[in-house]
Amino acid sequence: MAGGISIHGVDVARGVAAEGLRVELYALTPDRRLLADGRLGANGQLDHPTVRGEGIAPGPHEVLFHVGDWLRAAGYPEEQTRFLDVMPFRFKVTDLDRHLHLPFKFTPFGVSLFLGV
Repeated sequence: MAGGISIHGVDVARGVAAEGLRVELYALTPDRRLLADGRLGANGQLDHPTVRGEGIAPGPHEVLFHVGDWLRAAGYPEEQTRFLDVMPFRFKVTDLDRHLHLPFKFTPFGVSLFLGV
C-alpha cells in the first residue's frame, strides 16, 4: 500500500484488538488541523480515507489515543484505569508515497508506539 497513514491498536495485556478505541489524527502545520476522528474497528484498525493518503501532506502530524476511556469501557478495574489518559504520538510525514503504519500497543500501565512495516 503506497501513501497514507494506518493506525492500529492492540491491548497486549489481554491480547485483543482495541476495538472501539477513539483516535484523532491531526496535521500540525501550517496550523493544527483535524484529519480524522474515529474509533478502531474489530480488527483494531482505523477505517478512514487517510489510510489511503487522503488529506495527508508533508510535515508534522499527531495521533491522540484515548486509551484511558477505552480501558474504563473495557472493564478494567479502577486502579488500572487511573494512570493513562490520552496518549499523544507526534511524527513527520516526509514521503507521500510511503505508507506509515503506526501500531499502538498498550497495557494499563504503559505503551509502545513505533513505525511498523
